[in-house]
Amino acid sequence: MSRTPIPSQARPRMILFSARQYDIDTFTDANTAFQYDLHFQESHLDADTAVLADGYDVVCPFVNDTVDAATLERLHKGGTRLIALRSAGFNHVDLPAAQRLGITVVRVPAYSPHAVAEHAAGLILALNRKLPRAVARTREGDFSLNGLLGFDLYGKTVGVVGTGIIGRCFARVMAGFGMQVLAHDPGEPSAELLALGARYVPLDALLAQSDVVSLHCPLVPATRHLIDRNALAKMKRGAMLINTGRGGLVESSALVEALKSGQLGHLGLDVYEEEGGLFFEDHSDTPLQDDVLARLLMFPNVIVTSHQAFFTREAMNEIAQTTLRNVKAWRDGAPCNLVDAPHA
Repeated sequence: MSRTPIPSQARPRMILFSARQYDIDTFTDANTAFQYDLHFQESHLDADTAVLADGYDVVCPFVNDTVDAATLERLHKGGTRLIALRSAGFNHVDLPAAQRLGITVVRVPAYSPHAVAEHAAGLILALNRKLPRAVARTREGDFSLNGLLGFDLYGKTVGVVGTGIIGRCFARVMAGFGMQVLAHDPGEPSAELLALGARYVPLDALLAQSDVVSLHCPLVPATRHLIDRNALAKMKRGAMLINTGRGGLVESSALVEALKSGQLGHLGLDVYEEEGGLFFEDHSDTPLQDDVLARLLMFPNVIVTSHQAFFTREAMNEIAQTTLRNVKAWRDGAPCNLVDAPHA
């Protein structure tokens, strides 16, 4: 049975900022069930570009858009009533300002935890077995094994910082390799992980005992620079650090010295604290302006990917569907994935 179209005057107008072709494809396909008035804008959202959203009820930013107080003020002036984040993270939104202006904020709390967990596992395997170097060498006719020595993951210890949906999924994957799982989370221990044999320990103990440390916690004031110089010094010498969470979880400037000294043996980053204006864009024709990132990319035991851990067909489809369902629930006054301002 065909769906009766919503009258145009009743359809919310929605604009997506930082839209790329994959956003256009997935949201256009998902919108067949909703029939919203969708518009796509390649520009990043900030206080200057917010004028492009005049007349739109709903604004849909991405992770590196700037949704600060100045931006929200301009959006509010133009008639925006809903910020529909197409991401799980919301650290780029000034929530008290949104609340003051009466702008609702919703997010996508989960899309494909498997996508991020599997990417983290891929970084571990690529770093351990030095796959980028091995591929580059064989393409040049060098089939020697010098410098490619790795270690068995089986029997080693992995520390999982943050045991939400993604952290639990990652822990299951690594337990499948036969690794011992240590976990740290300020919330209640996961019964699922306890049943897997995981042990919940304080962060310092996790850092000291883990051969691999993987970050899966949100970026909030309490977790900013959770891994700083002091934390790196507490890690087992030569251990591996993986971050597929948020860039601000790690003090980037502390990584170079830890790598140079050998305290940090391997580093895999899918996020970077200064990634705004850099990730998701092609800068191959211009010199890299971020000195810390440039130095990190020179280390052979470092892999940096461009915030792609989430990027699978399944995740993109779920992001689009959940975002549009959030808009519908907001219009209908039904429960949706609200992001509340922190209490004073």
